Amino acid sequence: MELSLIYSRASAGIEAPLVQVETHLANGLPAFNIVGLPETAVRESKDRVRCAILNSHFQFPDRRITVNLAPAELPKEGGRFDLAIALGILAASKQIADESLSHYEFLAELALDGSLRASPAVIPAAQACTEAQRRLVCAKEVATLAAHVPNSQIIAPSELLRLCAHLNGQAPLEPIASPAAETQEINYPDLAEVYGQAQACRALELAASGGHNLLLCGPPGTGKTLLASRLPGLLPDLSPQEALSCATIHSLQRQHIEHLYQRPFRQPHHSASAAALVGGGRKPQPGEISLAHCGVLFLDELPEFNRHVLEVLREPLEAGEITLSRAEYKFTFPARFQLVAAMNPCPCGYLGDRDKACRCTPEQVQRYHQRISGPLLDRIDLQVSMQRVPAGSVLRQEQRGEHSALVKQRVAECRDRQMQRQGCSNSELAAEALLQHCQLGATEMKDLERAADRLQLSVRALHRSLRVARTLADMSAEAQVQRSHIAEALAYREPAVGLSYA
Repeated sequence: MELSLIYSRASAGIEAPLVQVETHLANGLPAFNIVGLPETAVRESKDRVRCAILNSHFQFPDRRITVNLAPAELPKEGGRFDLAIALGILAASKQIADESLSHYEFLAELALDGSLRASPAVIPAAQACTEAQRRLVCAKEVATLAAHVPNSQIIAPSELLRLCAHLNGQAPLEPIASPAAETQEINYPDLAEVYGQAQACRALELAASGGHNLLLCGPPGTGKTLLASRLPGLLPDLSPQEALSCATIHSLQRQHIEHLYQRPFRQPHHSASAAALVGGGRKPQPGEISLAHCGVLFLDELPEFNRHVLEVLREPLEAGEITLSRAEYKFTFPARFQLVAAMNPCPCGYLGDRDKACRCTPEQVQRYHQRISGPLLDRIDLQVSMQRVPAGSVLRQEQRGEHSALVKQRVAECRDRQMQRQGCSNSELAAEALLQHCQLGATEMKDLERAADRLQLSVRALHRSLRVARTLADMSAEAQVQRSHIAEALAYREPAVGLSYA
């Protein structure tokens, strides 16, 4: 009777629970059984493992093989356990040395020729493996990504035979070196390509400086999408921790990561479902709001989204995370994103336009605006109405915006002031901390009270206006919030063309 124990990792949201792959060889009629709640892809690994072992010039034991994936109550999915199962069989049959196997964790799918293929969610596995003080063995395609985890030791063989030579001490493999922080410049779209729209550009800088949500409302062709796509280029560079957090979420869905330190910009179509937006499925997967974590979620044609789809954004906008519960699962995904929305003022698009007349009836306009609920609008800090830019200004290249690099430098300085003062951006300030860092004088307090009554602001909207005023003060490098900052912040709470909180 032979027995072996190999370590691997399952995937459960952004976590990677440990799985012990126990392999038992016994006398009797040849059989190969996998137990421990495996789903179809795991059960099919029997054929992949058999072919990989034989094509790697090892012997496949003609005995009764039982593989147990413990803990038994944890569902096992995908081909990520192929390599661990193959090594368990080889170790139990004494074809490889098993003395050092306890220092490794194995995570890879096997091809029929014995080569290793990448498995998703390698970053959570690398983080958990590093905490357990073991080395992670994975495919070369994802080894560099896994090596970004601090203090990790990643082994990346090309095939099963090469890995066995390493484990037997015949041809040791060196761990993948931890990549240096990427210094390659990221080519974001430049704000200088926007003509006119000085107020909208000011609001965009304000949104970037404090992490505020933004709604752009205007006729077709005024540059709403153009402006929204420039926001990631104004935000400060991702920290290594933020970059790793974003890469973790994207690795769950096998999405290619072009640049680890690039701010996400997600632009789902208005036909997207609620599950596509916030995540879901039989086994919940991250949605667009999680894929936009530490970046920008842009919702173009906001009223064209299904109202139920928009309503599911309300809790994540406040909490910065989304919890998806099922009968068997409960996963929490981070969702700290900046919402930028764009819409036309009416169905035809020309309500309030200086040159074109609106063709919509008041009832059509009202129904159009009712697709966006008051509670959702209440969570949008900045509402900006836009007008079309004269054609001559565009053709003569007049009134061009500033270059993104200049605005980004100012945004970074503003964010630094916030971090030094309170340790977070102004948009993340809790109520008590907000009142502490936004102390108002008697005159400013009276102005704010009168404006709140006139605009019928809720407590949430009042706090959000204070956060915007605090950001405006930071942009001016002023320690105290002034009347001008409050006035400008409240101006952004004025409903955009035709919108109301009713």
